[in-house]
Amino acid sequence: MREPVRSTRITGWGMHAPELVLTNADLARIVDTSDEWIISRTGIRERRVAGPDETAASMAAIAGRRAIAVAGLEPDDIDLIVVATLTPDHLTPSTATLVREAIGNTRAAAMDLNAACSGFVYGYVTAHAFIKGRLARHVLVIGSDLLTRFLDYDDRTTCVLFGDGAGAVVLSASPEPSGAHGIEIAAEPAGAYKLWIPAGGSRRPASPESVARGEHYLRMDGPDVYRYATRAIAATARTAIERARLRRDDIDLFIPHQANSRIIEAVARGLHVPMERMFVNLDRYGNTSAASIPIALAEAVDSGRVAVGDRLLVVAFGAGFTAGAVAFEWAADPAAGGRAAAIDASSVAVRRAADWQPPNPLPAKLAALLAASSPAAPDGAGPDDASHNPVEAAR
Repeated sequence: MREPVRSTRITGWGMHAPELVLTNADLARIVDTSDEWIISRTGIRERRVAGPDETAASMAAIAGRRAIAVAGLEPDDIDLIVVATLTPDHLTPSTATLVREAIGNTRAAAMDLNAACSGFVYGYVTAHAFIKGRLARHVLVIGSDLLTRFLDYDDRTTCVLFGDGAGAVVLSASPEPSGAHGIEIAAEPAGAYKLWIPAGGSRRPASPESVARGEHYLRMDGPDVYRYATRAIAATARTAIERARLRRDDIDLFIPHQANSRIIEAVARGLHVPMERMFVNLDRYGNTSAASIPIALAEAVDSGRVAVGDRLLVVAFGAGFTAGAVAFEWAADPAAGGRAAAIDASSVAVRRAADWQPPNPLPAKLAALLAASSPAAPDGAGPDDASHNPVEAAR
């Protein structure tokens, strides 16, 4: 007989970032911008770019497999897989079903969730509800996005902001009391067309005309997004903290969505929280959408910023508009993060359709930049040789 479920806890965490690094200087070669302009307005110095053979599913599977290893579980211990993404491999099947097969799970239910950059928080809340409702014991929650393929590289207001990556956690049932725990999720449809991709859905299926008009690129009303983000992050954070019966000063570390340094700094001021208690890594990854919080969480834990008993708050905003926050107490041994190293990225692969071979999926300007920045391969080196890495090798 199963033990009673008194709480949910993060028991595993993991991340994956593509090897290709695109710096601000690289972008300045194809769009009217500069390293100084980007840093001063966003805080971003570089971002990762998925290669032609990488997808949201492949990145998600690697991050998910690492989170399972950190939790000390086997893939078949997972009862449900939730993948938060706005850049799925296909409209159907779901990315989560591809991930299930890639990680070697034979029994879990699997589904995708789209709440844009708030997706991971929505996924966490979904997992929490499944566990508390006794429908699952271990849930793999993944945020994975690949936005560099949906950007207009003539538009410096968007193409400098985003990068690719995936992060994951295992949320597990526990018979122990949870300590503090508070949740808030929200949506504001008035902002639906302030941050959106016009074509590709049933309202505007893909066509030569939609491609020619650039309707598959992300479009953003920057000032309105900024106003919503600063207001929504602060409001949802306060509500989650209150529902956890905590005070702002009880939170040891805030992990906000890594969208823009100006937004994070404005939220810190609004909450009267010093920047030292805000975890920030967007300078190295840019905005990875649903992946940004789980990537930041994994790095925070693995870098020693989190200890057992610490109270954390993760908070995000995204297209829709959406927002969400979770305040919780950390219970896992941070040293377990070392288990992630046992999962090599090359050991996790997503099966492709046998009768379909897609062309290079990178946008033309980005592909040309990568090709132009790639040094000639040394004698005997093939395209997979580690020394033959377009733009800049991951550091």
